[in-house]
Amino acid sequence: MMKKTILVTGGCGFIGVNFVRMLLVDRPDLHVLNLDKLTYAGNLQSLADVEDHPNYTFIRGDICDSDLIDSLFASHDIQAVVHFAAESHVDRSITGPDAFVRTNVFGTFTLLQAAKKYWLDQGHGDGASRFLHVSTDEVYGSLGETGYFTEETPYDPRSPYSASKASSDHFVRSYFHTYGLPILITNCSNNYGPYQFPEKLIPLVLNNGLAGKELPVYGDGGNVRDWLYVLDHCEAILRVLEKGQVSESYNIGGHNEKTNLEVVGLLCDMLDEKVGPLPDGAPRRSLITFVRDRLGHDRRYAIDAGKIERELGWTPRFVFKQGIEKTVDWYLENRAWCTSVMDGSYRSYYETMYGSK
Repeated sequence: MMKKTILVTGGCGFIGVNFVRMLLVDRPDLHVLNLDKLTYAGNLQSLADVEDHPNYTFIRGDICDSDLIDSLFASHDIQAVVHFAAESHVDRSITGPDAFVRTNVFGTFTLLQAAKKYWLDQGHGDGASRFLHVSTDEVYGSLGETGYFTEETPYDPRSPYSASKASSDHFVRSYFHTYGLPILITNCSNNYGPYQFPEKLIPLVLNNGLAGKELPVYGDGGNVRDWLYVLDHCEAILRVLEKGQVSESYNIGGHNEKTNLEVVGLLCDMLDEKVGPLPDGAPRRSLITFVRDRLGHDRRYAIDAGKIERELGWTPRFVFKQGIEKTVDWYLENRAWCTSVMDGSYRSYYETMYGSK
């Protein structure tokens, strides 16, 4: 009997890699189909140790390719979609917003169309099929010094990235109201943990700090984010997929509000403790350099995760101190991975492994 398939889009990205790994351990009854375009942030090498797993298949492809998406639904018993694939870096969206519109909006639309065609129009779903769209708290805009984002907070995106994610959220929701497609949406706070591309704050600080390079901090460093350990996020996504109410949105947060400057300072102190100070004896906090603030930089994000806690019984397992300790140790123990990402050599892995297949 063919195993039911879960289609994970963007499964070679930071959160996707961790989610795929979790599924292969925790859900042996499922076949995991990982679809990833392998753009600059998609690292297939991060899953090298599971590529021969009997429950795992990797497909290189673009979620905007409707022919490819249709063929995957036609040739696999896809009963769930977990949609991570997205352009996600705010700075890149400011300098090149067109890629964000294409992937985040049109790519989501392409997936929705295929799911609708296969599950509803052709009746291939099993009645429990689900399309889970992974989104961000940035769609809600910016908070003042108090208050929290809830699932009822009006959308107020402030960057091309958050605008593209807000648009995709609305498309996903519309496919339930218009066609009855069984959708779910999650909006999460800032993730951190292993396998994160070093353009993001925490791995950037770790890599620069180890190399003795400047540690750039936007503005006054007072922007506040709620930090969520990636494995907590993956567990929450699986809980929503399996137990969530169709058509509902769930906010996922870590209850760990920190200013950017607090995070950078803590990472500096942890590196000094674990590997010693800089060669000249100076602490790594001396590398902190304040730079011009990012355009449209939201001041504060904070998630109220009460709904998923009350209705689905999920709470984060890791407080920030635990999660950041595990994260720093992982990067220190996996410097070869970091080097391959920094110099771009990881991008040759696909051709080495699959180029002749």
